[in-house]
Amino acid sequence: MVTSVTKKILEDALALPEEQRATLVAALNESLETTEDDLTPQWKAEIARRIEAVERGDSRLIPGDEVEARIRKTLRELS
Repeated sequence: MVTSVTKKILEDALALPEEQRATLVAALNESLETTEDDLTPQWKAEIARRIEAVERGDSRLIPGDEVEARIRKTLRELS
């Protein structure tokens, strides 16, 4: 769910110059990163299951540019 605070932060972030937006994205991504030690055995098993599904061809992968287009569309609709 997108709150009004989140929406405002996003608007402010999008108004930043490209270099500052890139720095912000990197910092946010880093804050979300986990190490293998942070993962529960259940998550490790789920990751292994998903990798196997991709390798077998059972999962439909979405190209990054398509994902980015969907995200941009969603963000436009929110503003």
